[in-house]
Amino acid sequence: MDYIIFIISMAALIKGADLIIKESEKIALHFGISEFVIGATLIAFGTSLPEMAASIAASLKDKSDLAVSNVIGSVALNITLVLGVVFLLAKKIEPRRDIFKQDSPWGLFPILTFLLMAYDGTISRGEGILFLALMAAYLLFLAQEPSIVAEEVDEELAKEPFNWPPTLGLLILGFVMVVYGADFAVSSASNIARSLGVSEWVIGLFLVAFGTSLPELVVSVQAAIQKKADMSIGNIIGSNVANFSMVLGSAALVNPLRVDLAANAFDILVALVASVMLVFITASRLYNRSAGIALLVILGVFVLGHTP
Repeated sequence: MDYIIFIISMAALIKGADLIIKESEKIALHFGISEFVIGATLIAFGTSLPEMAASIAASLKDKSDLAVSNVIGSVALNITLVLGVVFLLAKKIEPRRDIFKQDSPWGLFPILTFLLMAYDGTISRGEGILFLALMAAYLLFLAQEPSIVAEEVDEELAKEPFNWPPTLGLLILGFVMVVYGADFAVSSASNIARSLGVSEWVIGLFLVAFGTSLPELVVSVQAAIQKKADMSIGNIIGSNVANFSMVLGSAALVNPLRVDLAANAFDILVALVASVMLVFITASRLYNRSAGIALLVILGVFVLGHTP
């Protein structure tokens, strides 16, 4: 039964990702918004819902370690796993946007802000509000984006009439399929792994962080395959900003979060190195398989670092 659930869940994930991409592009065309901005806002927020749910639930139960480690792990996996797979699978990655020039500060600023706020061992409610203010600043920054240029328009899609109710309905359906599809896929995969004798440690390591990163993975890979590189990379940058600002900020408002930087130094270092690597890739425009392999090597180090 778990095998059937896994197959259906993955099918729901893929179909949900297709719906999100198509309906998001319709909204982008209707309002003259670039694919990067749509990826960094609408899609990023939607695919970050699992992280938010997991961290707020952990904060309500006063489990600060789980709330924070979920964000750190998700940010590391978003860059190393998601972009690594995107660069390996996509035949051609050519973002129209100069991501390094326009967006590189947002690749590093959120994690540096986290280190600064967590230096005293606690993220207070006041600092949670500051995190949410960081999200507002990011949205204001993206709001300055000029309208899309003519060559960015999908002419076939542009011919379709725009109607809010079906577009919004299909978009919500897509997010529901992605979020719940990820949940059922991880649960069924865990049961299958247990039946095959895989250790609880391996299952536990990826159950939360990988499970909550699965929506980003599926949506970004689908976007890249459909040659929507700006949407794919925008989803990752926007998701990481949302993880540190919106997810941690909301969790800290529920309950102040205790953070042991020394005990979690390795995981935080991996997330920081991955963030620096993302900035380097955008600066050098290394959107290719070599970059994908390098990111997956960092992922390998991340996994090996948790080997008992």
